Amino acid sequence: MAQIPVTVKGAELLKAELQRLRSVDRPNVIQAISEARAQGDLSENAEYDAAKEKQSFIEGRIAEIEAKLSNAQVIDPSTLNADGRCVFGATIEVEDMDSGDVTTYQIVGDDEANIKQGKISISSPIARGLIGKSAGDVAEVMAPAGIRSYEILDVQYI
Repeated sequence: MAQIPVTVKGAELLKAELQRLRSVDRPNVIQAISEARAQGDLSENAEYDAAKEKQSFIEGRIAEIEAKLSNAQVIDPSTLNADGRCVFGATIEVEDMDSGDVTTYQIVGDDEANIKQGKISISSPIARGLIGKSAGDVAEVMAPAGIRSYEILDVQYI
């Protein structure tokens, strides 16, 4: 499996989720399964079926997070020296050339992406259009609504 880029904060969030799944969610679902078993006939026991389904989801998520963490390439944006270029982990202030709106984005891994927090995935069209550009450059981005132009106002590594 290829290495997965992730910021330091993203790696911490994955580790925290893994810890919660192992120490809280897994024991809770095991308890729910044992309580459902105690009710008798398992063939018509909806609580048992629901608990087993939840257990399957939890175990799958644990395996997924462990795989991601084992293949993670943790990148600390504050230690980057990319000569002002847009790279993974960079925080970029852009101006939409059509609307004049100024927005700040941080380019992060797929699991960390949250547009409401200004974090866009490295695989998103906007991030792909910004990568390699510097302040003052104009990035052409193919969006679902058509081509959008963004002027890069500032690039920071924070």
